Amino acid sequence: MTTATESVAERRQRQRQQIRDAMDRLIAGTALHSDGKLTIKSLAEESQVKRWVLTHRHTDLQDEFRARIADTTGNQPPALRKLHDAHAEATEKIQELRAELAGLKATLRQYERVVQVLALENHQLKNPEMRGRSATLSAIPTGATPPRSPAPRRRPMKPCS
Repeated sequence: MTTATESVAERRQRQRQQIRDAMDRLIAGTALHSDGKLTIKSLAEESQVKRWVLTHRHTDLQDEFRARIADTTGNQPPALRKLHDAHAEATEKIQELRAELAGLKATLRQYERVVQVLALENHQLKNPEMRGRSATLSAIPTGATPPRSPAPRRRPMKPCS
């Protein structure tokens, strides 16, 4: 009976060592068996133990892993530093794209006004009776289709004789 207890204790001690080694590899950014993310799931994969073993039996190691990740002594792990750098770059890129989008929207509104003026001038040139009058600009309804010319009339067919 004592040998079975010793084997369980030895197995648990081996699991704890595997988890601690995996913790070191993940924080150092040198994952061997997982995707390298700093998550409990990746820690379980990296240590090659089932996740429930980590989350139910070795909760102290789970807490230790979270504490080591959250350690803000300026000694960030390379994987976490890489994530922070990528986030900063993405945030900067988003700000640049938003500024560019605002500029493009302003340019588009200006082009819409130019097109309206040109359409009005074109209409006045095509219709000489409108030249003397002063016309006012009005907004072009969105989604409006231009008027179509009527289909050409066809001559009726003559019966064959």
